[in-house]
Amino acid sequence: MSKKVPIIAIVGRANVGKSSLFNALLNRREAIVAREAGTTRDRLTAKAEHRGQHFWLVDTAGIKDPEDEFEFTIQEQVVQAADSADVIWVVVEADVPVTEEDRRVARMALRSKKPVFLVINKTDKAKGADLGVFDRLGIKTTVHTSVTQQRGLEQLLDQLVAVIPKATIREAGDRLRLAILGRPNVGKSQLFNALAKKQQAIVADRAGTTRDVNRTTVRYQGREIELLDTAGIRRSGKIQVGIERFSVIRSLSAIEEADVCLLLMDVNELNVQLDQKIAGMVKDAGKGLILVVSKWDVAEGKDAYTRDALAPQIGANYDFVPWAPLIFTSAVSGQNVTKLFDLALEIDARRHKRIPTSQLNQWLRQAVDAHPPAGLKGRNPKLNYMVQETDNPTPAFKIFASQSRYVHWSYRRYLERRLREAYGFAGTPVQLWFIEKHQAHKHGKSPTKTNN
Repeated sequence: MSKKVPIIAIVGRANVGKSSLFNALLNRREAIVAREAGTTRDRLTAKAEHRGQHFWLVDTAGIKDPEDEFEFTIQEQVVQAADSADVIWVVVEADVPVTEEDRRVARMALRSKKPVFLVINKTDKAKGADLGVFDRLGIKTTVHTSVTQQRGLEQLLDQLVAVIPKATIREAGDRLRLAILGRPNVGKSQLFNALAKKQQAIVADRAGTTRDVNRTTVRYQGREIELLDTAGIRRSGKIQVGIERFSVIRSLSAIEEADVCLLLMDVNELNVQLDQKIAGMVKDAGKGLILVVSKWDVAEGKDAYTRDALAPQIGANYDFVPWAPLIFTSAVSGQNVTKLFDLALEIDARRHKRIPTSQLNQWLRQAVDAHPPAGLKGRNPKLNYMVQETDNPTPAFKIFASQSRYVHWSYRRYLERRLREAYGFAGTPVQLWFIEKHQAHKHGKSPTKTNN
């Protein structure tokens, strides 16, 4: 993120429509919106543009009296977001009289000495109401909006770009996206904070504190890396209707968006079927994968022997992704945290490796000579030549053959193993597509997994 790009913080008490406004202005469902107060916990940041001017929108949790330390942490994040903003939008409800919480938010915003807009939202519910009562909040610039009817949004943005400097967000073309996945309460947000080196996500000793996909961008070894912290994925039977289900969708979406995924496993709760299911989801999506044992600092009796004893056990549970590296970390002590960046960059480099067609076909001849494919009912597959897909983010190879439908899954596994030995694709899935030599190939309809 460029420091020259202005930051707009959306603040207000709970359930006034901040996340709905955030989503409407971005024209996509980025924050979770539900008819329940307090659904936004972590602050969300997204880039936006209007009339050629770029800026960052920050959606925050609703301001209210903190009831406990956890709630206080949420409120503290709201204050931090407002402090770091260049412009503050205070959102209120047109159909609700001014509340003490509204006054507190307005005072906090005005004390910042930054440009403050009063956004009177939900005007569709307050036809004929005297909106002049909101003048008592002391905010001069006022905009009336209705997110549901898409009214006032253009005016809000026009007034915004009139007071912010012109700036352009330029993202690195080779930005690496790194998603942090796992069950609830395995330490994802702690690792996110350790990697980002700032308190961006809320960390608390209770399951399910992260609901949205929280993200931030850091630079490492001259490379931009975007971190995606996700809500924990629960077992299907434990997914609550509503907000929890949204969170699972966000996690699945993060897998699709990411280049490399970190699967966190609690050192005190290994060999969990759901962890294995998440790893399978990453593999099916064709993304890079690192298996991360978290909370190593609190493991009982931990030492090198314990780690050496655990590694084969974990490997046996994840034998369907034998190519995924395993690392033991502690976000608290910082052990191996930086190494995750190194591993992710190495995996990304392998995912972008391109092998000349001549080398591939020489390798294919050697592999077939060493172990020819077995046939069925007198029909022997003949592998003719292979090429690498150039427009696929996952290392993918098309093998043109005769009688390709008789290639056994075990032979496919043999070829993948030899390919990895020859060219090194640790950390990423590899796709092999078998295509009849004289059959026109329709991209996307002959992936290996459909032929198993």
